[in-house]
Amino acid sequence: MGFLVFQIPISDFQFLFSLSVIAAISSSPMDYPETLRYLESLGHELRGVRFRLETIEAVLSRLGAPHLKYGTAIVAGTNGKGSTAAFLSTIVQQAGYRTGLYTSPHLIRVNERIRVDGSEISDIQFARAFTEVKEAVEELVAKGVLESAPSFFEFLTAAAFVHFASVEAEFVVLEVGMGGRLDATNVTKPRVAVITQIDFDHQEYLGSTLAEIAGEKAGVIKPGQLVVSAATRPEASEVIRHRSLQVNAPLIEIACDGVITHLKSRHGQYSFDFTIGGERLEGLTSPLAGRFQVENAAAAVAAAWHLGREGMHRITRYTILEGLRRTSWPGRIETICASPEFLLDGAHNPAGARGIADFTREHLSCRKLRLVYGSMKDKAVAEITELLWPLADEVYLTQPNHARAASPEEVLALARLRPKSLIIEPAAARAAARALAASAAEDVVLVTGSLFLVGEIKKALLDGSLQIPSETARESLVRV
Repeated sequence: MGFLVFQIPISDFQFLFSLSVIAAISSSPMDYPETLRYLESLGHELRGVRFRLETIEAVLSRLGAPHLKYGTAIVAGTNGKGSTAAFLSTIVQQAGYRTGLYTSPHLIRVNERIRVDGSEISDIQFARAFTEVKEAVEELVAKGVLESAPSFFEFLTAAAFVHFASVEAEFVVLEVGMGGRLDATNVTKPRVAVITQIDFDHQEYLGSTLAEIAGEKAGVIKPGQLVVSAATRPEASEVIRHRSLQVNAPLIEIACDGVITHLKSRHGQYSFDFTIGGERLEGLTSPLAGRFQVENAAAAVAAAWHLGREGMHRITRYTILEGLRRTSWPGRIETICASPEFLLDGAHNPAGARGIADFTREHLSCRKLRLVYGSMKDKAVAEITELLWPLADEVYLTQPNHARAASPEEVLALARLRPKSLIIEPAAARAAARALAASAAEDVVLVTGSLFLVGEIKKALLDGSLQIPSETARESLVRV
């Protein structure tokens, strides 16, 4: 029998426990709670993370190559991957294709990551797909084909591919987990690769320069297949151009080859016209707030436009227009209620913080802002807080309920400045409640710094442990 080997050091106890998990796997089908316990035993997504494709490829081969049974698009980048993937999948779905969407991380339930035609995978479907993957892994480990069991992310990715094949998806949009070149999603033959903005994040895994990070992201570019790039940083753009030329992949750069005109904002949501390949698409609208979402929407439109010209003829101007209009993506400048205005955004790196700072200055500058902030330990806390804290009248410093979360004291030790007014409240739901209670009807409460923090607040809103002013707002949370 093969043995489980982690590439990131763990304690002897954890190692032996991980071995026992594999040894305890039986051939009987798992139910949903069992799959969640198994995933939990693997630890968080960065534990045991490795950059190689051999494991996921071996598992998928044993499963009959489910990832090759439908067309795909892959979306890589530092910021905007999830939003862009949501835009593109909704456009394709609107055109009448049975459409899968695979994203990460989730906010409340792991099922959120795997969707078909906008609906998340059911508990029964999840357990069924996961059991298929588990049985394949068990066999491969027993035969010594695998030196180690798949990671958390590899297990989920394989289960997603299995599910999409089982429901006969026609097209699947894949959001890269981290990097791109050796990410578990990068095993298909995508009809289009989309690369969003590239900035600094996960440097310990992807490299210390923008060129190195872009090199990992550009690994999703495949020979002869279209690339749509919304990256604007010169160092990153140059790497993408070089890779595209190297493998003879046609490249559309949104900043150079597309033209965005008639840009108008209504309460932070934008409408615009977009010209691509000599074709003008008028009256496009992004329901996702923030100027930065315009580039994400444009990248999705360019990808959809290409797919429509290359055989997916049901994608038309109308379906592109309607697909954008119908897109939702929670946790990204998401409005929970209007009085006081309560916003959630998962910005967790400097690029995301700059987007939120720009949105705040443009749309919230005349109102009192209370910022509820929490972060993971491995994030650029000093730079992020320097961007956001000066914009807030009060900062409520809290701690997401996650193993990697930084305590308020750790955040303060990393920060280079102090906010105008500081309230420390380690319990996240309590911090949001205090900020809301202190706010007048015209004020704004913004929760940001981590998607894990946003997920915790959304869960508290759903289970009623955090009260909000409007029942209508609470009902909207069901559409996670």
